[in-house]
Amino acid sequence: MSLESVEKVRNAICEVGAGIIGDYTYCTTSTKSIGTFKLNDNANLYIGENNKLEFVEEEKLEFVCDIDKFKTVISKLREVHPYEKPAIDIVPLLDKYLFD
Repeated sequence: MSLESVEKVRNAICEVGAGIIGDYTYCTTSTKSIGTFKLNDNANLYIGENNKLEFVEEEKLEFVCDIDKFKTVISKLREVHPYEKPAIDIVPLLDKYLFD
């Protein structure tokens, strides 16, 4: 996502239950990168120009989320994220109690 959007998205998702690890809240990590994309004529422009390859400094935000809060968190993320279709990767984690 764009660098200026990270704090807004982080605050929104953490307010509805993402980023909780034990007694800690707002647990996230982020990585800056260069994203590329080319908009077609049907795109709803946030940044860039149609039919031109764009290179944009972006920031990937990662966080944990309990399954019972998943739908609420993803819904909030989509509501506040500036892009039409934010890229969302979901990686299920095994509960540590399975190994105790």
